[in-house]
Amino acid sequence: MQGKRSTFLLAMLSFGMAFLYIPMVLLVIYSFNKSKIVPIWGGFSTRWYKVLFESEDVWAAVSLSLKIAVVNATFATLLGALAGLALVRFGRFRGRTLFSGMITAPLVMPEVITGLSLLLFFIGLKGLIGWPERGFTTITIAHITFSMAYVAVIIQSRLAGMAQDLEEAAQDLGAKPFRVLTDITLPLLAPGMLAGWLLSFTLSLDDLVIASFTTGPGSTTLPILIYSRIRLGLRPDINALATIIILVVTIGVLIFGWLMLRQAKQRERDMHMAAKS
Repeated sequence: MQGKRSTFLLAMLSFGMAFLYIPMVLLVIYSFNKSKIVPIWGGFSTRWYKVLFESEDVWAAVSLSLKIAVVNATFATLLGALAGLALVRFGRFRGRTLFSGMITAPLVMPEVITGLSLLLFFIGLKGLIGWPERGFTTITIAHITFSMAYVAVIIQSRLAGMAQDLEEAAQDLGAKPFRVLTDITLPLLAPGMLAGWLLSFTLSLDDLVIASFTTGPGSTTLPILIYSRIRLGLRPDINALATIIILVVTIGVLIFGWLMLRQAKQRERDMHMAAKS
């Protein structure tokens, strides 16, 4: 009975992995297709990578998306970490329930509603005070709005599983709250903050719906560019672009995993040395 259950679980896992990764493998293979018609194999060629790298529109979209993603991830991590700290470490304060609901609302709100509401807000603000111009600024603010919610959840879960012994010991030794925050709490939160930064960065690069509502003339992000190019059919140069994105993401995940593993081993060594002493 146990053997049959293991076989069934392995078969379901294999099916799920194949359903997820086989389309990606096919996309990478067809990015080297010489033919202009994507489904028809015309031989191996790197011509579409050359076309891609010579496209000024693609490089402009990549540059804009990376700038937005970096600014968004930085501010979302900072604000989300502060929100998570307030919810876990400040106990029951007045308005906590409302604050918690406002933080988590972007997680369950449909992106269409978020994008439409932000568009109306930016239009009204522009008419009232003449700012902001729709483009980089509005897209970045919109991305920070929903990205910080994910960071706050990560920080909350990290803090909930983290003992306060070191913080209390530092306070007993006379450390000020700010010193405790910078020397103890933030280093312990570093893995969660790094995970939140990477998640915010990825969400920003991947966003199409909210960016399409809050963008302006001359501000085309990479997802908007890809969507606009494939509306009338598949294009081999877009396959090449997607292949490069997959490669970059894979390298980033491997580096992040190596850093986390290295940090975990260092923490184990430190605890072992402390136990010996």
